[in-house]
Amino acid sequence: MVAVATNRPSCAGAAFARERRIPLAELSQKRFASIEQRDAAMRDFFLEHGVQLVVDAGYDRVHSAPFLEAFRDRIINVHPSLLPAFGGGMDAVEQALAAGVTATGATVHVVTAALDAGPILSQESVEILPSDTVETLRQRVHEVEYRLLPAAIRLMEARIAKSSAVG
Repeated sequence: MVAVATNRPSCAGAAFARERRIPLAELSQKRFASIEQRDAAMRDFFLEHGVQLVVDAGYDRVHSAPFLEAFRDRIINVHPSLLPAFGGGMDAVEQALAAGVTATGATVHVVTAALDAGPILSQESVEILPSDTVETLRQRVHEVEYRLLPAAIRLMEARIAKSSAVG
């Protein structure tokens, strides 16, 4: 089953869900007294809708331990760098430009308690051009993310199906 949860109701994912009538939970942190309460609401929403794989795409929050446990090894994230480089924040593209490196990229990885440190599913490099700005580099990194993420989702779906068949 497919369901979408967002902490930003105006994001593209929420619009996509609304257009296609996919179950949608709008879970702004402002509605909750703690991260744990927000994550409990998101966990319950996903479990009620039979979600087996959680995809963090543009999700800019850290999950609490109970949420991670509920979906252990079934949460993936797309990050705009070649992890482990420039992990742990939302400004990886800016960090890459400031560091003067010649390449950055995109990584899809399994989410664990260690921020941006879970097993890597796929990565692809993006050359940093001398003329790059944050905007031009971010656009090229996003293009790679848009290609990597669907393939990683299919990989994870196959792993989950295989483990369900065995278990």
